[in-house]
Amino acid sequence: MDFTPTEEQEAARELAARILGDLSTHERLAAAGTGTDAELWKALSAAGLPAAVEEIGLLGLVLLLEEQGRVTAQVPLAATGVYGILAVARHGTGEQRARLLPGLRDGTAVATGAFPAAGAVTARGGRLTGTVGWVPWLRDAAHVLVPDADRALWLVRTEDAVVEAVELTAPWAAGRLVLDGTPAERLGGREGPEAYEDVLAAARTAFAGLQAGVCAGSLARAVAHTSVREQFGRPLATRQAVQLRAADAHMDTESIRVTAYEAAWRSDTGLDCAEAALTAAWWASEAGKRVVHSGQHLHGGTGADLDHPVHRHFLWGRQLDAYLGGGTELLAELGDLLAKGDPS
Repeated sequence: MDFTPTEEQEAARELAARILGDLSTHERLAAAGTGTDAELWKALSAAGLPAAVEEIGLLGLVLLLEEQGRVTAQVPLAATGVYGILAVARHGTGEQRARLLPGLRDGTAVATGAFPAAGAVTARGGRLTGTVGWVPWLRDAAHVLVPDADRALWLVRTEDAVVEAVELTAPWAAGRLVLDGTPAERLGGREGPEAYEDVLAAARTAFAGLQAGVCAGSLARAVAHTSVREQFGRPLATRQAVQLRAADAHMDTESIRVTAYEAAWRSDTGLDCAEAALTAAWWASEAGKRVVHSGQHLHGGTGADLDHPVHRHFLWGRQLDAYLGGGTELLAELGDLLAKGDPS
């Protein structure tokens, strides 16, 4: 087991960090409101970062998403990377890869996924019916990957479906997906739930990586604040209670990061990763809440300011917790999976 990034992965991460750091500023985020930062997405695409996901794999995507999470950049990198580029590259037919991947690589097309909504949509004769309450970055997407009740994967053009705008806790350009006999094409030719399980595990891993970045950014802001904010003539960072709270947040953040790395590494090397992905998702959900609450709490009264940058990390952390499914639900699913694997 070796999580050391390759030269290509490290180069992609450094490039993403530089672009995101330059363009995803507090002022630009405030101006963007709840929508996607189109200029930033174009800059990332022009640098070839979405296209690089095929080469650097899921672990490389996790590294990119960490950098996005640090600055809460409002771009559809997670959705396009996992539900578009990796899903089509791994499970699409040759014709689908040739038709869909060029637009996803150069950023002119955005993809997303109605996950984990298996059971909400039924398929009959290549047409889908059902409603998914909210799908991240749906308002930006050209295609949405939809699992049906049998966990087959279908690609739906958003122009053929009804998309109703939905505002979430985090600014993810989300939408409500309504399908009523909507035409769809099957992704690849695989039978059974294997492709669905692979995409779901990859999505859980990717969004856990995004949460690791969100938590790291929140903690960094808290450390910077408590190092200069004084109380009774001493910086807050010299107080033992503050140090312990920050230390706990650091350990939680590292736990999210290392479990996401393990799940991504297992996926990229062809090993079973369902358990590892659930573990990463649980840490991202359960520990992620603690970290973003600590980040806001360590800012004291300043943390209550809705316009302060640390509040964005709080909103993203809570939204990721909800999207991943919540700690209790994930732990129950992990327990069921472990029980199936070891009858004793």
